Amino acid sequence: MEGNYYMIHDYLIFIGVFAIFLFLAASIYLFSQNQKLKQRNTKLSESNKIIEQRLNEVRLEHIGTKLNPHLFKNILNSVQSHAYQTYMSLDKLANVLDYILYESNNKYVSPKEELNFALSLIEINKIKVNPLYDFRIKFKINKSDSLYEEKVFAPLISVDLIENAFKHTDFLAQDSFISIFMELEDRVFTMKVSNKASLKNSLEKEKSGFGSQSLDQRLKMIYNTHYHLEKGSKNGIFTAELKINLGEFYDKMRYSG
Repeated sequence: MEGNYYMIHDYLIFIGVFAIFLFLAASIYLFSQNQKLKQRNTKLSESNKIIEQRLNEVRLEHIGTKLNPHLFKNILNSVQSHAYQTYMSLDKLANVLDYILYESNNKYVSPKEELNFALSLIEINKIKVNPLYDFRIKFKINKSDSLYEEKVFAPLISVDLIENAFKHTDFLAQDSFISIFMELEDRVFTMKVSNKASLKNSLEKEKSGFGSQSLDQRLKMIYNTHYHLEKGSKNGIFTAELKINLGEFYDKMRYSG
């Protein structure tokens, strides 16, 4: 009986050791398979990011091909409508066309370049308006900001808000005005545009235009969570405010690159 007891005891020990061995072997196998799956998922994730980036680049190029001719047409119409003032606007026009032809092909420009372009675009649009019209143009630019001359700004971002203000303003109303405010401070760009909205152009119609859609698409594809765009209409005044945290975006580009 005692011999049988030891045999059973040894057998149970053997079974236990064998079970532990099987468990360890299965754990090692499952762990190795899990690591392989993680590696595959990582590679797939990287591939998806590359594909998504390429797709966004193609979309941006497609938007750009529609945006530039549209902008050319508006600018030339503004100059042509007041031929007697053309000579005074040639310098601004040259700056704008150079920017569209050359700088807009770059993926990024500096805030300095975009702000100079925006100012020239405003001056050209002012040609077709009475010199006594109520313009409220204010630039609050900190030129010592660390990003003022860094390539971190998507070109032509300011076009849509400026053009819409001139296009959809009721210039005949006594209380009509256009207000454009731009600021660069603490690596954050702010642009706020307000205007007396024309009764012929409702807020819904404003949102349906190509320019507005293309701006939303570009901002989302380029700046993702680093921007905020708000549009609204109250008491006949349309307001659009754009904030881009260029600092956060620049840091992300620098460390991910």
